[in-house]
Amino acid sequence: MTSTTFLGAGSRQHTPDRPRPHAPFWRAPFAGSTYREIGHTLTSLPVAVAGFVFSVTMVALGLSTLVVWVGLPLLAGALAGARGLGGAERNRARALLDLDVPGPRSAPAAGLRGRLLDAAGWKALLFHTVMFPWRVMSFVVSVTFLVTGWAVALFPTYSWVFHRYLDWPGYRVYDFTTDAGVHHAYYIESPAQVAGVSAIGFVLVFLTPLLVRGLTNVDRVALRSLLSGPSAK
Repeated sequence: MTSTTFLGAGSRQHTPDRPRPHAPFWRAPFAGSTYREIGHTLTSLPVAVAGFVFSVTMVALGLSTLVVWVGLPLLAGALAGARGLGGAERNRARALLDLDVPGPRSAPAAGLRGRLLDAAGWKALLFHTVMFPWRVMSFVVSVTFLVTGWAVALFPTYSWVFHRYLDWPGYRVYDFTTDAGVHHAYYIESPAQVAGVSAIGFVLVFLTPLLVRGLTNVDRVALRSLLSGPSAK
């Protein structure tokens, strides 16, 4: 039975998240949950860039103009914007990570002072700042493993191209001549070599879901720590 808690007027009803179990290791490379997690790491790059640029720019402008009092409204706007971006992040996590993070229970207090003392806004601002480098790295690692794994695993389906169109006996790993005139070359051409390369690719394919799961688990921790409100009882 799923319990719900009503948080009062203007608040959302929150249902505690019960994530679906992950696909077993042998099925993970073909499971929809894996590609939703990969989708999260891929879409996190533009989202992280937007959040980081907004946060850093607004805070820098706010602090640099404090002396003429313009900075306080700018900082309040930065906190409000970070709060809004945090809500979008929770929605994205719900759709792609199967993670339901409860948001802040209430809006910040009225007035400039109330907005500047909004703890949820400051936590969201911190989230968009500190997660930027992590999400850039997650994007690069996810794309590298995903593309390399499948490209190498499927090598037998296109290994004939090198012999037919490039006049190579197989895929050329290296081909050079030393200053002493000694020629060195290595081609992947025999069926055993092609199968061995494909096997390495499938190892990467099956490791990719585990790697992506580890990357997105860091996102899950950050989302719960910096973008969640008080837990529903």
